[in-house]
Amino acid sequence: MFHPWIMLGVEANRVIGLRLMKLMRGDRGARREARLMVAEKLEAAFKANVRMLEGASSDEIIRMYRRRVAANAKRLSKLNSGRPALRRRRRK
Repeated sequence: MFHPWIMLGVEANRVIGLRLMKLMRGDRGARREARLMVAEKLEAAFKANVRMLEGASSDEIIRMYRRRVAANAKRLSKLNSGRPALRRRRRK
């Protein structure tokens, strides 16, 4: 029972680090990430409350959060995450 809590903490810590790196840039992507982060937290808290009222166990709630954290880690750790794509020159 204690193991999922520890894993959630470790995984969330990684996402925090990835988000901080993105936010430190201060560009448009950082602003977008900040808005997304707040919106995701509100949505996740709302869904967790609904699930608890429906009778979900704490393990189910943690599993839900871990899926979201894993999705964020995958998105934030992509190669060139947040960097502008290189534009190819058009050949005339």
